[in-house]
Amino acid sequence: MNLDKKTMNLDKQKILITGGTTGIGAALVAQLQSHGARVITCARHLPEQPLPGVVYRRCDLASSAERATLIAWIENEHPDITVLINNAAMQHPLDFIHDTQQQLQTTLAQELALNLEAPIALAAGLLPVLAQNPWGAIINITTALALAPKKSAPVYCASKAGLHNFTRALRYQTEAAAPHIQVQEIIPPLVATRMTAGRGTGKMTPDAVATAIIRAIERGDSEHYIGKTHLLKWLLRLAPGVAYRILKDG
Repeated sequence: MNLDKKTMNLDKQKILITGGTTGIGAALVAQLQSHGARVITCARHLPEQPLPGVVYRRCDLASSAERATLIAWIENEHPDITVLINNAAMQHPLDFIHDTQQQLQTTLAQELALNLEAPIALAAGLLPVLAQNPWGAIINITTALALAPKKSAPVYCASKAGLHNFTRALRYQTEAAAPHIQVQEIIPPLVATRMTAGRGTGKMTPDAVATAIIRAIERGDSEHYIGKTHLLKWLLRLAPGVAYRILKDG
């Protein structure tokens, strides 16, 4: 928790959110707009029923070329952007013992590119744009699996663990050299989305998670745990072996 956190009024802020057409992202887009924010979102597929007033852009963030095009477009068309929310992600089950090499190499490359390379590349490319404004924020959405992995999704867990550590390291840098840029991490629990269909129970709804995320952004929390992840946070401190066993087969 950051003791020197800055609170934020989202009204009139221009916000770029990745993966904003389904799941948590779609819920965030709608709620951010209702808070008065000017919302831009990018995804591989555009929605069938776009929200009026939201700027949608098709972009495959797993492609370095398309990421570069997106960054250049933001620089030229939306230099007044103040918030970047890295939300887009994918998760595939991978079995390093039994899957074919082609399955492994193709899938792991896609997951690493979208879940880890894309947020880092967007942060690097857009930080100069954010920094030229009086205030800015980079919000990375990770997962409880960044802290305690499950065996069926090793690359997803590794990519989110990497993003968890990148977020903290980037925060160290901005605190020292660009204190007007807030770097935040949101750690949600299992959420009822297309990506988690058929997995686990007791899931939170995308709307409930989006509400919690916006509250954390407004308060300026450096790290914000949502729902059951509060318990995981303390369990990892007091009995890490128990936490790992619980998440292992999740």
